[in-house]
Amino acid sequence: MNMMQSAGVPRIVRAAGHALVLGLAGVSAQAMAATDVQVWHTLSPANKDQLEKIVKQFNRDQKDVRVVLKGFDSQANLRDAATRAVAAKKGPHLVQIEDNHSPDVIAEHKSILPLYRLLDDYPIKDLGWFLPQTSSFVRDNRGRLLAFPWMAEIPVMFYNLDAYKKAGLDPKAPSRTWNDLQADLLKLRDNTDLNCPYATSQQVSVHLENLAPMNNRLYTSANNGLDKGTPKFNFDSLYMRHLSLMVSWKRSLLLTEHTDDDRADALFAKGQCGVLTAGSGALGSILAGKVPFGVTPLPYYSQVAKQPGRPFVSGSALWAVAGHPRDEDKATMAFLAYLAKPVVAAQWHQNTGFLPLTDAAFRAADVSFYNRVPGAQAVVESVRATPAASARGFRLANYPQVEQIFNAELQTALSGDVPPMRALNVASEKAEAAMRR
Repeated sequence: MNMMQSAGVPRIVRAAGHALVLGLAGVSAQAMAATDVQVWHTLSPANKDQLEKIVKQFNRDQKDVRVVLKGFDSQANLRDAATRAVAAKKGPHLVQIEDNHSPDVIAEHKSILPLYRLLDDYPIKDLGWFLPQTSSFVRDNRGRLLAFPWMAEIPVMFYNLDAYKKAGLDPKAPSRTWNDLQADLLKLRDNTDLNCPYATSQQVSVHLENLAPMNNRLYTSANNGLDKGTPKFNFDSLYMRHLSLMVSWKRSLLLTEHTDDDRADALFAKGQCGVLTAGSGALGSILAGKVPFGVTPLPYYSQVAKQPGRPFVSGSALWAVAGHPRDEDKATMAFLAYLAKPVVAAQWHQNTGFLPLTDAAFRAADVSFYNRVPGAQAVVESVRATPAASARGFRLANYPQVEQIFNAELQTALSGDVPPMRALNVASEKAEAAMRR
């Protein structure tokens, strides 16, 4: 009997000990489980790769938060998926939303959590990262941050260094006016094998929105919609001059690709175009193409402005989605705090072309990057100063619909279907009606 008892006790102890170990392991695993943060975006393949690298490093550096990325090929698809997910109470934590020029309207949506409210509970150490002059497109009328301006950009002009040299142009002195650029494009057309002297993407941004501030003019009345009143578009002689020039370039095969998406960016990255006007965020795709290039501000008209102005800062941002537990909101802010670090922000800026948004991030940038891309440093420095009134940004109701109208009317003019003045008049009439709806 004693032998049986003595033999049985170790078995019981071992069984109990095994159960205790399993229980402790379960508690430990539960305590150590990372909080997931879902980030949905519409980045281009090149910029998506850069974000994936940053997220991989963040997930490796700590164990409390795990960021999971999900990409979409369009804002419409992202919006539809997010709407369904929020309705099912399975919404993401951060979504990339393009600037609609009415950020207050986005912030009022019940499924959006304005960033300033999260910052009240979970302050970011590097809050000075958000400079007002480069993040105004995601601030309300009280100056509060509504979203994380991670993809802020400006339209710029890229140019192919090899093509410039072959055409006998000075790659260190790209033209600063539209009239001088025409002479350069003629040389590119006649002295190289390029079938695409000039291409433009984001054509509404380049040829309508930013034509005004680059020439120190207001885009609309009512102080670009920032003041009270009903804004009207200032499509005056400047716009008539510019659109007529673009139509003539199209007829003479100087302008061969014009879209409101990024199709032209890919052509330039492949070395098929001499000049490209696009958002600075195209830099990531262009770097991946291995074509030597420079970058410079958009051209202006010396007959209109004594000195060139500065374009609007726009782009897209990461908006926080409401309805998550506090521990998940805290985890979301931990990720944003990581992105706000100067070294990380500088890495993102140099590899994508999105603005660094801080002097600290600008100083943290590798000098070799600016040496490798002629003009890049000057472009970034140009947006660090406080902008003039004409370039502070604009606020207009239903602007996504307005942009579609402008894109369609630009297409009709550049295709030769209607005269430039008629296209501008129709565009402004339809747009102002859309803003009143």
